[in-house]
Amino acid sequence: MMPSTRTRRPERRLLGLLGPAFVAAIAYVDPGNVAANLSAGAKYGYTLLWVLVAANVMAVIVQYLSAKLGLVTGKSLPQLLGERLRPAGRRLYWAQAELVAAATDLAEVIGGAIALYILFGVPLVAGGVIVGAVSLLILLLQGRHQRRFEVVIMAMLFIITVGFVGGLFVSHLDVGAMFAGLVPRFVDTQSVLLAASMLGATVMPHAIYLHSSLARDRHGHTPDDHAEGRATRITRLLRATKLDVVLALVVAGGVNIAMLLLAAASLPGIEGTDTIEGAAAAITEHVGPAVGLLFAIGLLVSGLASTSVGAYAGSEIMAGLLHVRVPLIARRIVTILPALILLGFGIDPTWALVVSQVVLSFGIPFALVPLIALTGQRDLMGEFRNGAVLRYVSLAVVLAIVALNLWLIYSTVVLGA
Repeated sequence: MMPSTRTRRPERRLLGLLGPAFVAAIAYVDPGNVAANLSAGAKYGYTLLWVLVAANVMAVIVQYLSAKLGLVTGKSLPQLLGERLRPAGRRLYWAQAELVAAATDLAEVIGGAIALYILFGVPLVAGGVIVGAVSLLILLLQGRHQRRFEVVIMAMLFIITVGFVGGLFVSHLDVGAMFAGLVPRFVDTQSVLLAASMLGATVMPHAIYLHSSLARDRHGHTPDDHAEGRATRITRLLRATKLDVVLALVVAGGVNIAMLLLAAASLPGIEGTDTIEGAAAAITEHVGPAVGLLFAIGLLVSGLASTSVGAYAGSEIMAGLLHVRVPLIARRIVTILPALILLGFGIDPTWALVVSQVVLSFGIPFALVPLIALTGQRDLMGEFRNGAVLRYVSLAVVLAIVALNLWLIYSTVVLGA
């Protein structure tokens, strides 16, 4: 959708440098987050709040590294992997990345369809088709103007924030329980499943792949052989990128935390809150119709925005690993089919959302390990190679994610939970 490489001088004002991280941040407030966070808050109260806080800190580090890779090398993460892997390896790597992207799209399309059902009574399958069509329109309207795309997505992020945070102003939060929820612990195997789901919904593999493309295409790349002040320029862009990432993920993280707090404060013990439709009805009944309406609108915009960004990410992954670009219309038709099939067979949509986030969680190491390895290579990154502290912190992030997933496998398979 966007040109792969171009030379562009950075804008003079810092505000003009912000934007790519906000597009990537949409992935952190998609309907999968809604399902995982509402389920966690309704069933376990504030207990899993620490998971969101930790995941958001991880996300800041990861998204910064992805943007840094694109700015310094002028290439996306999938593109660099495509150059280093053998043909068979590239295809296998693309297959797992595409599976993760499909799980992402599943959550986003189903979430948007649920929102249309809540707001207008639209059947779920028809709602899924509408969400897919509108998301395609959002992508096509932007053409090659990335800044315009960023502005549209940022406006949608604002609506999502209002929709999901509004209920906190009329909820009775337990401050003591909130602080207790910052202490890492699990209650049972189901809480581990939800934690993995929340992690998969917060640290998103496709956002890791995409951010390197967004930063590269937004700011351009100055090749070494004719660069003037290249190091100074990249240093300035990296400072702006840090601010961009922190601001974007503070907003996205705040939205996620708000959803869990709302569920913990208003939904425990209420029947039917294990589904998004039931949670929305409970919010309307117990918190107020205005809050219920805001919630449904936030869910709808979340589905539309995140599936648009997800389609963009899938296109960049395929281009980088397979060196193929499929027309967006064809890609949109193919990637929407799994969600429509599940909706058509009557599969519980909230359950499908939560499971899709677990699939995402298993895909994270495949994006993180090469990202950390590449940004730590001096021959690739030069003077912008990750420092020792950042390398160790990044390694700790990967180990934490892998450990959680291994525990999830053990708990569900070996213990039969």
